[in-house]
Amino acid sequence: MPEDKIAVALDANHEVEELEKTRVRTLGNVRLRHHDTNEIILVPAPSSDPRDPLNWSQGYKWYMASVICVAMMMCNFLAAGPSIAMVATTMEFFRGAHPGKNLPLFVASVAKVSYFFTTTALMQGVGNFFWVPIANKYGRRPTYIFSYVIYTATAIWLCFEKSYSGFLAGRILMGFGAGAAEIIAPITIADIFFLHERGTVMALYTSSLAVGVSLGMLISGLITINHNWRVIYQVASALVGAVLLLAFFAFPETAYTRDRSSTGGHTAPRLLDSEKAEVSTSASDVERSSSPPPPKESYLQSLKIFHGTLTNESLLKLILRPIGLICLPPVLWSALVEAVTIGFLVAVTSNIEVAYEKTYHFSSWQVGLCFIAAIIGSLVGVPLGGQFGEWVADKLTVRNGGIRDPEMRLPAMIPCLIATPLSLILYGVGIQYRLHWMCPTIGLALLNFATVQGTNICLVYVIDAYRPVAGEITLAVMGFKSLFGFLLSFYTNTWVSQSGYQNAYGVMAAISAIVILMWVPLYIWGKQIRHVTWQWPVISYIHWSEDREVGE
Repeated sequence: MPEDKIAVALDANHEVEELEKTRVRTLGNVRLRHHDTNEIILVPAPSSDPRDPLNWSQGYKWYMASVICVAMMMCNFLAAGPSIAMVATTMEFFRGAHPGKNLPLFVASVAKVSYFFTTTALMQGVGNFFWVPIANKYGRRPTYIFSYVIYTATAIWLCFEKSYSGFLAGRILMGFGAGAAEIIAPITIADIFFLHERGTVMALYTSSLAVGVSLGMLISGLITINHNWRVIYQVASALVGAVLLLAFFAFPETAYTRDRSSTGGHTAPRLLDSEKAEVSTSASDVERSSSPPPPKESYLQSLKIFHGTLTNESLLKLILRPIGLICLPPVLWSALVEAVTIGFLVAVTSNIEVAYEKTYHFSSWQVGLCFIAAIIGSLVGVPLGGQFGEWVADKLTVRNGGIRDPEMRLPAMIPCLIATPLSLILYGVGIQYRLHWMCPTIGLALLNFATVQGTNICLVYVIDAYRPVAGEITLAVMGFKSLFGFLLSFYTNTWVSQSGYQNAYGVMAAISAIVILMWVPLYIWGKQIRHVTWQWPVISYIHWSEDREVGE
């Protein structure tokens, strides 16, 4: 069908203004710098509507980004943090399961208690096959609120639940609620920020996910020094509840339907001074329509949970699209990168208490303190995953005559390519040969660094390429990662016991290097691959409707 054709790629040598205004299905190929002045072009072009999130002040945008990051940290805080008290949890649910008195019973019981965390991780991914279509159809705000209501309710429930089956059911339901914000956040960031701003904000998003795990481990470990492990859930319930209140009272809807009828399908380019990097909302900088813009929403109006339907696409199509998107090579590669960074990080964290206790005789709280290194690694990954990625892409954009292709971010994968296999080798060899505890801890820091730096580059890459379906793209990538991490968490301890730390984590290092290195062929042939694979018959059903276009 004509509406499913990809736009002709822009010519970097000259500007065809009418073509640039009306192209659809661009798959990320856009003019980001003016061909004469070299000024940054606002993509997508903001409207003249005060309700358009692109017109919000930079301060308010960064406030929204901060709330998103706090929500991201809390997604993984309670999902992973209590695993640091695995031994104490096992001994409470299974009387007589003591490592020093009945080791066989203890080992069998630990395997059952591990389901509390593996099933939560699985549901954080699977549950989004429900949440993402809801967010795309009815908005981001109801998704944040209802998912956090479930998250808060289950956190409170688990403070008091005494039975194993009831606790497992609560953890499964918790995963369903806790995972939504993780997938909806990239869509929200794309709603609020322009193309040239997203790299940095997305780096903060990915670091918040990693820091959430590390912070949860650290705080949970400290709590166990003088308190019962259930206090972890009590503290987390208060924190999650605070985020819910923040989302309800101070987090408006960010989805905005753009009117492109006056511009033949897409808005015309608007400029931004590249030195000041401040968004101008003057008459020359925004899209103007023939009718006056509606008034700005009042605070009470912004508290509405539902703001109408955003697309005419059916919920069935919205649910099935992520399954089709994973067939696209760029999306599959991005999912594999997430798997070999976040997935292998899951392998480390699911084994770390056992490894450090056996090798260094660390208590739970001492293992938790090692995650300070993980937090530092995550924070260092922010500028290299954000500003560095934007700098690399911008340099290549200027060299290409102002035309931006999503693949221009990919050379920034080099730090991740170095850090990921190195981190796994340091961890595996350090534990195997009982090297100083700093050796595997540095490996933990490097792996968190690689997780933030590399996953941000690859996720922003595919969102840039398929921006109208950013939610489904994120779901395809994160859902695959969740499944991979779920399987790894089951088999890591068995794998390590059979092969040894050096061999098991050495294989992980080799796999990660091969997967990440695939950025090279994608950088060279990525544009052709995206355009050819978009025409595959199996992909035709997941082509998005015109009302999903966002002007880029």
